[in-house]
Amino acid sequence: MATQSVTLRLPDPLYQQLKRRAEQARRTVEDELLDVVTMAMPVADELSPDLAEAVSPLATLDDDGLWDAARSRLPPRAAEQLEELHLKRQREGLTEAEEQEAASLARQYERAMLVRAQAAALLKQRGHDISCLLTTA
Repeated sequence: MATQSVTLRLPDPLYQQLKRRAEQARRTVEDELLDVVTMAMPVADELSPDLAEAVSPLATLDDDGLWDAARSRLPPRAAEQLEELHLKRQREGLTEAEEQEAASLARQYERAMLVRAQAAALLKQRGHDISCLLTTA
């Protein structure tokens, strides 16, 4: 694969953050920056437009915003409805309208999980311990 050289002027606080991350990972600042850019790009390219739209803004969030996104959940009522429809599908099947509702709720669930996972990945990439996100609440 061909590579290109790029000169990039970074604000000092951003450079210092990259430098700290690179030192923690025992890498060069260039390798750390390449990793950040690589992590930001492929996800959106491989997703449907609505899912790409959901995760694209995450890269620009500060750490507090990412923690909020990583801890977000599907609204409780939507989760309950999805579970009820899933159980009904197993018991007796669903009507056409119920199938559409289940599909819509499943897309909402997938979107929420993708946002949480991407936010957690970005936090880890920024050097945070995300093990607290792995516990069930």
